[in-house]
Amino acid sequence: MTYRGRIAPTPTGLLHLGHARTFALAAKRCREAAGTLVLRIEDIDTQRCKKEFADAAMEDLRSIGICWDEGPDVGGAFEPYVQSGNFSYFLKVWEKLKNAGAIYPCRRSRKDVAAAPRAPHAEDEAAEPIFPPQWRPPAGTGIDLSEPGDYNWRFRVPDGEAVEFFDEIQGPQRFVAGEDFGDFVVWRRDGVPAYELAVVADDIRMGITEVVRGADLLKSTARQILIYRALGATPPAWAHAPLVLDENGRRLAKRSDALSLRALLARGELSSEL
Repeated sequence: MTYRGRIAPTPTGLLHLGHARTFALAAKRCREAAGTLVLRIEDIDTQRCKKEFADAAMEDLRSIGICWDEGPDVGGAFEPYVQSGNFSYFLKVWEKLKNAGAIYPCRRSRKDVAAAPRAPHAEDEAAEPIFPPQWRPPAGTGIDLSEPGDYNWRFRVPDGEAVEFFDEIQGPQRFVAGEDFGDFVVWRRDGVPAYELAVVADDIRMGITEVVRGADLLKSTARQILIYRALGATPPAWAHAPLVLDENGRRLAKRSDALSLRALLARGELSSEL
């Protein structure tokens, strides 16, 4: 199979050193496999995503020598795939999941879930709250609806089932549905597909054979494997890079403007070695 990789920034802020490391690794693995690298701007959340950050991301990637191989040719340079331009495609994926009975409409908000009594495995206040299984509606709920409406649509996870996969960097991984994560949102009540649905749908559509991203998304991989299964699609290979941390041991965030690629480039501090 021909290798197809992707780099997929979300334009809610400027790229930082952590993004550079992960995207450089994605480009390196793709080149070593003599594959095709795709740039995808994940701007489906139009309220938070800004065109100026998308433009800055493309400029910054080129400035550190990362190029991509596919997209509309504009003046000799490939433009990226833009996620927000394919809303009708995401609706078709939502419909397929709905017709399969894999998802259901839900009025419960994130705040409701956070306030629910914690399961024994989630007593740690820092743990992700688990959607209470007693809140699930009967199987088949929502299958007669022709559009998402103003609901959160959740994926019905198989409680107790271990989702296992091998990560090319992190090694063997194992997450238990209903314990490490519960029913998760795939379509938001404001009419926007959630990350888990959008990223799987796009990777299937683009024929991505390996996903390279940060290690903070390891648990998301288990969720996404369940979506692949519900859609009857084969998951890609996975490679999750270690996170870049600041001097206090915290992972970098887009609000860390001092460590953004743009600021480092402007100060002349972003060398090829760095």
